[in-house]
Amino acid sequence: MMDTETISRLEPVVTKLSSGETVFIHLFRPQDAPGIGRLFHAVYGDKYPFKRFYDPEDLARALETGDNYSIVARKEDGEIIGHMGFFRSAPFPGLYEAGGGLVLADFRKEGLNQSLLHYTYELLAPALGIDASWGEAVCNHLHMQRVVRRHKFIETGLEIDLMPEETFSREKSSLGRVTSVVAFRCYVPEPHAIYLPSVYEEVLRSSYSRLDDRRTLQASGDAPPAGSVSSVSFEIFEFAQVARISVMAIGEDFESWMKELEARILKGNVKVLQVRVHLDCAWVGGAVQILREQGYFYGALLPRWFGGDGLLMQKTIERPEWENIKLFSDQAGELLEYIRNDREDVLTFQTRR
Repeated sequence: MMDTETISRLEPVVTKLSSGETVFIHLFRPQDAPGIGRLFHAVYGDKYPFKRFYDPEDLARALETGDNYSIVARKEDGEIIGHMGFFRSAPFPGLYEAGGGLVLADFRKEGLNQSLLHYTYELLAPALGIDASWGEAVCNHLHMQRVVRRHKFIETGLEIDLMPEETFSREKSSLGRVTSVVAFRCYVPEPHAIYLPSVYEEVLRSSYSRLDDRRTLQASGDAPPAGSVSSVSFEIFEFAQVARISVMAIGEDFESWMKELEARILKGNVKVLQVRVHLDCAWVGGAVQILREQGYFYGALLPRWFGGDGLLMQKTIERPEWENIKLFSDQAGELLEYIRNDREDVLTFQTRR
């Protein structure tokens, strides 16, 4: 349960700029919304793919429902010079994503991003009583990857070519599409059983060995029960050219479901497809094999994504921008190597069919 009384008592964190000006780090207030929009416009123009941060009314509604908590860095004169979002983006409401983090260019050497993340991960998250948090650290620079490690996050995979170059055009910080490292942190342990698809058993066991939340690992079967029916939903992010597919149930009709859905999606201007499947499904291995046959390769382990754990698989229509990926940790580098090799294996298999 969310501790709303504790949240309401959270005091701003007060810090000083090198100029001597005071900055307050605190939870978003309705009067801060226009300043958040101006901040996003200053950094991204109108290109940031999640439009909520430009819309004061949407921000206010999301705060009331608990779907989004914006944390701001505010000068004494009211100017918003930094922001971090903490929001629901997964089927499980107890899992929150940290994203939408940015600081105005003139203040990026003042340590404000660290203050925003400290407030988010060490003060707000415990006050909310959430189960877990996750984030996407972009790979066109190393800063965010360094930060998530300081806050006890575990890297579990990479989302290849997730964001278009245009997102970063104002600051010219990217040459081509941008990959993100996926990282998770557990706050409330929830031991449970999951099933390992045989093709990914080794990489999943490696990721689970580093989590601070225990699992019972079992081998997955391949065949769903006779007469079982799939349940699949999807969302298309048009500016990002990304389709995200959630497989809520894997049935006998999964292969035909995916072929029909993909054909429908690819009628639009989509360059990246992502599929998330349940690892607490005893026959998930069959679905993973079907996805590989259709060109999907390994993405990431997703702890608590559905309440239980999920597996991200992904497909890029064009050759990924491998050369532009910058990584901070050895673990992220090993995951990238694994993902590149898996994509090549998938493509080789398709060519031989």
